[in-house]
Amino acid sequence: MDLKRLLEDSNFSKILVPLQSSMTVTLPNTPGLHQDHNPFPCNEVFIKGFEDTIEVLPSLQRPKKITLTGSDGKLYIMMCKPKDDLRKDCRLMEFNGIINKFLHKDPDSRRRQLHIRTYSVIPLNEECGLIEWVNNTSGLRYILLKYYRERGCGMTGKELKDACPSKQSSLETKIQVLKEKLLPRHPPVFKEWFLRTFQDPTSWYNARVSYARTAAVMSMVGYILGLGDRHGENILFDSTNGDCVHVDFNCLFNKGTTFEWPERVPFRLTHNMIDAMGPMGYEGIFRKASEVTLRVMRTQMDPLMSVLKPFIYDPLVEWSKPVKPQGQRSALVPGQRTSVIDTGEINNEQAMKHVQDIEDRLKGILKNEPKQGGQAKPKSVALSIEGHVNHLINEATDEKNQCQMYIGWAAYL
Repeated sequence: MDLKRLLEDSNFSKILVPLQSSMTVTLPNTPGLHQDHNPFPCNEVFIKGFEDTIEVLPSLQRPKKITLTGSDGKLYIMMCKPKDDLRKDCRLMEFNGIINKFLHKDPDSRRRQLHIRTYSVIPLNEECGLIEWVNNTSGLRYILLKYYRERGCGMTGKELKDACPSKQSSLETKIQVLKEKLLPRHPPVFKEWFLRTFQDPTSWYNARVSYARTAAVMSMVGYILGLGDRHGENILFDSTNGDCVHVDFNCLFNKGTTFEWPERVPFRLTHNMIDAMGPMGYEGIFRKASEVTLRVMRTQMDPLMSVLKPFIYDPLVEWSKPVKPQGQRSALVPGQRTSVIDTGEINNEQAMKHVQDIEDRLKGILKNEPKQGGQAKPKSVALSIEGHVNHLINEATDEKNQCQMYIGWAAYL
């Protein structure tokens, strides 16, 4: 409300609407002096006012959906997200923007129009920020549950809870529950969304190709960054072109492996997603797009790592808060995540480990599980691009991995 009053003050400076399009810098295409070059060719749109209605979304943090009135007369929707550190999301959007530039430069990638759908993320402080609303999108979970209700199949929350095996159940029991109880009640229906949303053959085919390619790009990028928590509400689909849009990047750097139910898959590739790719499934478009994306990232490893390495010197809140023993205010304790080296700089040991893991994944070096007794296996020999993609697809589609995922991740969808 204070900002609303300030905007009405003629002495208050204008504020840009924080859109991805107006915050993207355009560099000259040719070397030399470019005194007349405009790095922001889009027309500037300033905040003129706010709509009176605010929608409170039902998710855990209760984010608010607000509508801004632009100086061009159009309405722009933003999401105000409280109690969440959006600096990681912001850094990841920068990373995705750089990947998009490399994908555009590569001939194979450009021919396939490989890209990541990005949007603006504005951290206001350590605990809240603004996110640009992505229009014309629906969540995977919402789409699938709608079709299951129409068909009269699917399961209620109580049925799912009763069918879900405990964490201590044997692997055989978990596989049996997935194959005999969950999957039969949740047949693949995602292809129906494409048939109904894109009703003429050309737009249907283009949307399906676009879906497979954008899903492949984000699967590879997500694997490299250790992106987890890819449940059905964090993967959206654009009803205008079929693009796959990922949101909520808080679970980075293999954080999912530390959950109570550790995540086992490198990315989401469930039976619904595979069936919607067509008769060949993940063979063909998805596999080739994955190989091209991974090759581009491996070729451009140095500039990509230069974006991620600032994490070491700019530790995020959840890493940098030291553990304080009772009765002491600022004493450092053994195992604390930061260490002061001779130069006086503070290095975040956990961040350094994550950056090294990302570098290994870019090189195709797999992280092996420790043997019984706690001794770590030696790292694998670097895989070829094709071998690496094949390994990841096998891991993502392996029922032994999917059945061990938390029930809320919904391997059955």
